[in-house]
Amino acid sequence: MSQPRSRITEGQPFPLGATWDGLGVNFALFSAHATKVELCLFDAEGKQEIERIELPEYTDEIWHGYLPDAHPGQVYGYRVHGPYEPEAGHRFNPNKLLIDPYAKQLVGKLKWSEALFGYEIGHPDGDLSFDKRDSAPFVPKSKVIDPAYTWGRHRSERVAWDKTVLYEAHLRGLTMRHPAVPEEKRGTFAGLMNAEVIRHIRKLGVSSVELLPVHAFVNDQHLLEKGMNNYWGYNSIAFFAPHPHYLASGHINEFKEMAAHLHDAGLELILDVVYNHTAEGNELGPTLSMRGIDNASYYRLMPDDKRFYINDSGTGNTLDLSHPCVLQMVTDSLRYWATEMGADGFRFDLATILARAHDGYDERHSFLVACRQDPVLSKVKLIAEPWDCGPGGYQVGGFPPGWAEWNDKFRDNVRAFWKGDEGQLAELASRLTASGDLYNQRGRRPFTSVNFVTAHDGFTLNDLVSYNDKHNEDNDENNQDGSNNNLSWNHGVEGPSDDPEIVELRFRQMRNFMATLLLSQGTPMLVAGDEFARTQHGNNNAYCQDSEIGWIDWNLGEQGKQLQAFVTRLIELRMSYPILRRGRFFVGAYNEELGVKDVTWLSPNGEEMTEENWHDPHARCLGMLLDGRAQPTGIRRSGADATLLLVINAHHDVVNFRMPEVAQGSHWTCLLDTNRANNEEHEDTFAFGSEFTVTHRSLLLFELNKEKTAGSDS
Repeated sequence: MSQPRSRITEGQPFPLGATWDGLGVNFALFSAHATKVELCLFDAEGKQEIERIELPEYTDEIWHGYLPDAHPGQVYGYRVHGPYEPEAGHRFNPNKLLIDPYAKQLVGKLKWSEALFGYEIGHPDGDLSFDKRDSAPFVPKSKVIDPAYTWGRHRSERVAWDKTVLYEAHLRGLTMRHPAVPEEKRGTFAGLMNAEVIRHIRKLGVSSVELLPVHAFVNDQHLLEKGMNNYWGYNSIAFFAPHPHYLASGHINEFKEMAAHLHDAGLELILDVVYNHTAEGNELGPTLSMRGIDNASYYRLMPDDKRFYINDSGTGNTLDLSHPCVLQMVTDSLRYWATEMGADGFRFDLATILARAHDGYDERHSFLVACRQDPVLSKVKLIAEPWDCGPGGYQVGGFPPGWAEWNDKFRDNVRAFWKGDEGQLAELASRLTASGDLYNQRGRRPFTSVNFVTAHDGFTLNDLVSYNDKHNEDNDENNQDGSNNNLSWNHGVEGPSDDPEIVELRFRQMRNFMATLLLSQGTPMLVAGDEFARTQHGNNNAYCQDSEIGWIDWNLGEQGKQLQAFVTRLIELRMSYPILRRGRFFVGAYNEELGVKDVTWLSPNGEEMTEENWHDPHARCLGMLLDGRAQPTGIRRSGADATLLLVINAHHDVVNFRMPEVAQGSHWTCLLDTNRANNEEHEDTFAFGSEFTVTHRSLLLFELNKEKTAGSDS
């Protein structure tokens, strides 16, 4: 290594990270307990360390220096000196090259080696020992970027919550088998900006693409040894850098171009983000970044023995967002992706952790407060996965105003209902109306409930109706991984079937699930590929399946095409009838002033449900009457929406349903019937008091035809 030749000056303690100003680069790194920080410069490929420079200044716990010789493209890393005292929470080891937590781009891949660990593997003292090997040859390096990018006429999409339909997708899995995407672009940001891919998403009618993690992440050693990898990416190591493997061009502007293409098509971009932990794991994990920069500040440690980590995430460690600089890093990251990279919102993995104080979950935690008052973050979509494995970790309904939440109660109840389980009807009424029992408080709106039947974690929609049990043997974990509580039903045969009756019933059930999801109040979320019945062959935990198991097969059969057309029709109906996506909760109370109920629950005899009906464990048929005259907003006036009737029958046999009589109407027209596989618009009409034979396990939507009034031309 040559002697230092760069003209280092003091620089500034802000902004954190490596910042190019057109003349040079300012480097700033937070560490409250370090004694010295060395900036290491590498060649363009990150293979050879060419210079090591001590940062000259330390201001307010920030180490900083300015390098006028540096410019965009400069590859670098840090070596941080300080005490190696695991019992006190300190794990400094300057032999380990560290990734800048604020790095905007990474160079190179992680190569697993014993040199990555701060202690000597196999030493009798375990992690209390000290390893002197240099980790630089094995760790990704940070790279200085030129942030300049001309968005031109581009503007971020801001889709109203009531018009939001989420489309959860894995960036790589979405395009790896898409015939219109060139091979060299498959599985990358460039692949997603392909015109045919975007055309499919837009034609489907969804509003927002929600991508599984795209922050730079680490592939676990044990998975690589088995020929697999951390496909889902919930193992972040750099919260500002896109995952290098997803950049076909090698340049971060590729992500911005993808965002521009999505926005140009009228689509929002939502990012699934993982700020609850990092890839450094527990006390036996590698030293890659924050552990070596300031372990005691970045991570939550056991109060009585700081050698060990609090593991609320279930992955070995937990970031400590109660520390102001860690909180700043996370909010800086969110603002960066929202302002510089074009994201329109975020879904937070294990979000309860982010709001956990030392005495448990706190809805006034500094992170939640910061998001609500921040001028950028308060305006983007914020979606919580409101649970984790820590104490008090299940917080569905417990997040403050301004947040939407994944609603697993919707998933479980809807699955159980269509499977035919007893005693599901009363809860179903709540789930169809945006789970007001959970969210109708403090001015929260129905959009708060993010409804889903499937997600990336669990069975696909096809597998939900094709398998009673998980089949995760390909994960090489003896089928012990993944949930056993799937509430699934194979309809008589485990896996694929040639029996036409079973196949027909499975597709009808898929239509039932999709119709229930998209005709319910709240914010619906679909999983990419479910619209045409993709399968993972019974694997309900494809986190390590960067293979045809995890990739979407775009070779659609006729039934897959019919299902896709059916889902498109459902979304069209949702958008055409505002009453299906109202901004106020339906409560079922009689409005004396208007003389109507917003929602009326009907038994098959056409009469209003009684307490006895609600508590009948064998009841599986329900009518939901949404009166378009009900008050649509807080203003005391009558509504003018269409009046709709949703009829749901999970019985194994037909049910005769008496069509209700409604004031200001003449008859009912059927808009949708899940018993019909094709997608034609229905013109069937039904008189008040007539009996409609509802097919077993099916769902129907009717519209009230209003009576003609004097002077009306219609």
